[in-house]
Amino acid sequence: MSVAISISKNIRWGIIGCGNVTELKSGPAYQKVQGFELVGVMRRDAQKCADYAKRHGVKKYYVDADELINDPEIDAIYIATPPDSHAFYGLKVAAAGKPCCIEKPMAPTYEESLVLYNAFTEKNIPLFVAYYRRSLPRFVQVKKWVDEKEIGEIRHVSWHLSKTTSDQDNSGEYNWRTDAKIAKGGYFDDLASHGMDLFEYLLGEIINISGFTTNQQGLYSAQDAIVASWIHETGITGAGSWNFGCATREDVVQIIGSKGKIEFSIFEENPIKLTNEKGKTEQFINHPENVQFNHVQNIREHLLGNKTHPSTGKTGLHTSWVLEKIVRG
Repeated sequence: MSVAISISKNIRWGIIGCGNVTELKSGPAYQKVQGFELVGVMRRDAQKCADYAKRHGVKKYYVDADELINDPEIDAIYIATPPDSHAFYGLKVAAAGKPCCIEKPMAPTYEESLVLYNAFTEKNIPLFVAYYRRSLPRFVQVKKWVDEKEIGEIRHVSWHLSKTTSDQDNSGEYNWRTDAKIAKGGYFDDLASHGMDLFEYLLGEIINISGFTTNQQGLYSAQDAIVASWIHETGITGAGSWNFGCATREDVVQIIGSKGKIEFSIFEENPIKLTNEKGKTEQFINHPENVQFNHVQNIREHLLGNKTHPSTGKTGLHTSWVLEKIVRG
């Protein structure tokens, strides 16, 4: 969905859920991108919300999301709350007729994601999902290698992600990321969603996928070990394994082609590697200080009608389908 809107002044943004992700990763980008302005933030904890507004130079703060959404001085909304409230707030933003960016995953279930998608589509309102890796220069370069057939025809993609059990996991302290009511797949929903979405950007839509999940550690209600296999519309096969109770952290992706391979990490800031008949190439491409900057910049270009954003409600909806097929069968 690409809808150009008339911009004669800065687009004034409001954030619902000014928590940790908005401190450095995303929030400042809405202030730094030319033509954008962050004018309001909302959090249910009034003291923390006021503190965020003061530290980031935001003139308005709210404890009521409806007040922020319906403020005539706010043109667009970024929802940065846990996934279980994305649909609740997103439908209110759609009803208000304002462009919206929703943190990933789009919602805990495909059904909720579809309701969100339809609400914005029916009103022809731009909807974006914060799968910002589609906009990061590092992965744009990987896509360039793929599209220019630097490794020939792509045959297969594989990803293994593991992490050690954290002190928080062992303590039993509450963590919404491992609460099955919010994210049945636990860290998989929170982390692996980025990679699965990126693979669709690089290699085409996934058209068939299956997975197995289990809880090996018994430390929390969400699943902590997941495996999956899939096939893209392009005929490329894929396989993944994610385990959140291992001795070491690993994050390794390989894209195998008829004439070489590409290697990189989804989360670790390692070089991207290309091996083909010409030899081996490594590139280290730094992330921006605010990792969502390019993503937010592309929102502006989309709203101006200059380009279609790579992560829209449509692509986010399909990623929700992929996640659901893996975790919920």
